[in-house]
Amino acid sequence: MNVIDIELKLLLEAIYLKYGYDFRKYTSSSIQRRFKRILDNSDFDSFSEMQHSILRDDSYFASLLPETTISVTEMFRDPTFYKAVREAVIPELAKLELVKVWHAGCASGEEVYSMAILLKEAGIYDKCRIYATDIDETVLKQAKEGIYKLENLRLYIENYRASGGIEPFTDYYSSSCDAVKIEESLKKNILFSCHNLVTDSVFSEMDLIICRNVLIYFNRELQDRVFKLFRDSLHHSGIMCLGSRESVRFSSSSSEFEDMLESARIYKVKSNTLCK
Repeated sequence: MNVIDIELKLLLEAIYLKYGYDFRKYTSSSIQRRFKRILDNSDFDSFSEMQHSILRDDSYFASLLPETTISVTEMFRDPTFYKAVREAVIPELAKLELVKVWHAGCASGEEVYSMAILLKEAGIYDKCRIYATDIDETVLKQAKEGIYKLENLRLYIENYRASGGIEPFTDYYSSSCDAVKIEESLKKNILFSCHNLVTDSVFSEMDLIICRNVLIYFNRELQDRVFKLFRDSLHHSGIMCLGSRESVRFSSSSSEFEDMLESARIYKVKSNTLCK
């Protein structure tokens, strides 16, 4: 292990001990890339120098946190996934008296509101409760506000149409100047809160968990930990949705899930799995 690797390992350990954010089991390539970028854009010559400031200046660490997390998202990102949810998942949720959804790693909220639109169009939004969580308080603030750049609207509409949407998309936002704001009616059943998948506990009795394009940054050990967290958080017939490059297969929890629509990375708790 070279000096730079040792310094980064010590930096990650220091962040965990001081702030409780555990980046130690992220894949080495992704975490090195992120912190190297932060270092290159700083006035420090080494991770050791950076560690000194991080440990002694809480505000400095808070300013860095958004750069340590991945927040690439858009409304109806990967339309084929949302089309699959329309056709396979929504009908299952419609059978329930109350629907509890956990959107883990929700970033700035675009995909949370996308799900809210699907539920509204299916006529079941009023019986749904969506718990949207992320590690980053900054992006959560934007998610709560639901304000996005007007320049992204065309892509959002294209994604919505490709996902099978046929309603006027103007029903879901208002616009002014260079921004669009999500309609308040889509926010009423969403609770945004800070949650760390690496260190925090379960959300009990969820019917649906959506966590897309987060686990690809975790190593196998941490993925196993999160899959167990999701299984423990799901109702006995609950559904789990992952990103296109993620799979529960080959994880320690694989035997507890069955394919609901594997091509869309949608899984369901096996019927013979004991309720929690």
